[in-house]
Amino acid sequence: MHSSPERRERRASTWSSLWLLTRRDLKVRYSTSLLGYLWSILDPLLMSLIYWFVFTQVFSRSVGEEPYIVFLLTALLPWVWINGAITDATRAFLRDVKLVRSVSLPHWIWVGRIVCSKGIEFVLSLPVLVVFAVVSGARVGWELALFPLAVLLLAALVLGIGLIVAPLVVFFRDLERAAKLVLRVLFYASPIIYGAADLPAFAQPLAWLNPLSGIFALFRAGFFPDQLDWPLVGASAAFTLIILAVGVVVFRRSIGGVLKEL
Repeated sequence: MHSSPERRERRASTWSSLWLLTRRDLKVRYSTSLLGYLWSILDPLLMSLIYWFVFTQVFSRSVGEEPYIVFLLTALLPWVWINGAITDATRAFLRDVKLVRSVSLPHWIWVGRIVCSKGIEFVLSLPVLVVFAVVSGARVGWELALFPLAVLLLAALVLGIGLIVAPLVVFFRDLERAAKLVLRVLFYASPIIYGAADLPAFAQPLAWLNPLSGIFALFRAGFFPDQLDWPLVGASAAFTLIILAVGVVVFRRSIGGVLKEL
């Protein structure tokens, strides 16, 4: 049995390795791109401007709140994190087969580094939200203190899904394409361009079954307090913990087969 100092040393080594791999991902991504970090901003910014134009200048909008551009960004920025992390998680092991085989590290790190790198990109994109909130004169309240809780829940949710997807794709390669299709559907099934309360009565149960509903409500609460629905947040937190627990179980039971398959 390892002594306490040895366990602490192993934990420190694990977190250090996670940080090194995360930095490596970010350096590789930005060093090969002319605009580098700006791509983290341009994608959600362009999406937000398109939806803002369509729903405010072309059609009469009946969903969301004003300023609508801030309403969009508070959900679109986290969505970019989700979408990017899950998409990359489908190749978490396939992209670095030699490293996975040769480096002696806890195998969950190969998923964790993706969650962290995409999370850092999310944080780096927040100045866009700040600028639009200031320019549009958005109201800011004490609920903004809930933002870190939203980040924590989202990170746990993405990690849980990544731990499920990453090993299963090694066995079933079609899951990589299936994941992209599911993400497309999930975008419109989640309260991004609309709020959970905007759903018609028959669709309200969908909001309660989608853990993103409560998480996005937390992200929006600092600017739109009416979006905060604590029972919905509680349901989302419960689903997030369940998904994370399922992810841990699936990952532990499948990682042996993954290493053989690679």
